[in-house]
Amino acid sequence: MLTLLLAILIVLLGLLAIPVGLDYQVNWRGKLQGEIDLSWLFGLLHVRIPMETTTSPSSDQQTHAKPKRRHKPKSRRRAKPLAAWRLRPFRRRLLRFVRDLWRAIHKRDLRVQLRIGLGDPADTGQLWALMGPLSAVLTQSESVAFELEPDFMDSSLDFASSGRIRIIPLQLLGLTLALLLSPPFWQGVRRMRSAG
Repeated sequence: MLTLLLAILIVLLGLLAIPVGLDYQVNWRGKLQGEIDLSWLFGLLHVRIPMETTTSPSSDQQTHAKPKRRHKPKSRRRAKPLAAWRLRPFRRRLLRFVRDLWRAIHKRDLRVQLRIGLGDPADTGQLWALMGPLSAVLTQSESVAFELEPDFMDSSLDFASSGRIRIIPLQLLGLTLALLLSPPFWQGVRRMRSAG
């Protein structure tokens, strides 16, 4: 029985070590559009996934069907991610995870355009303070073009991206497990919960 479990584990690890290729073109401007070409087993398995959201209901249906409001219990507290970000060990560990994850993804002709606004200039400014330096780091590679534009006036999200990436699932799993097992990560989670 133990030999069988060990053999299954070895086969599973071997399958996770095979690279997965993604050729994609996706955009979001109020509606998700695009497609993803997924290849695995060195091109033997090939799947094309169309990305489209369903059309919104007509205006007649919207006027007749009013969604019921759901009231959240007042006793529930929401987590505050910025509270965790203020912890230096959490911030360093999370940035290291993002850097290692970015290096683990093999990229070609990657283009990302993002325009984001939170509706409140102060909140958008805080988000820009986090993402502005990150976009500068991400564009250091020649095969990557990353454009980030803040919208200080309106609440908006426009996204367009295309490129070719290759990932090794076992490598991503190892990076994620290392993050989840690190004490600074859980310190940040506790800080988020206590600040909520």
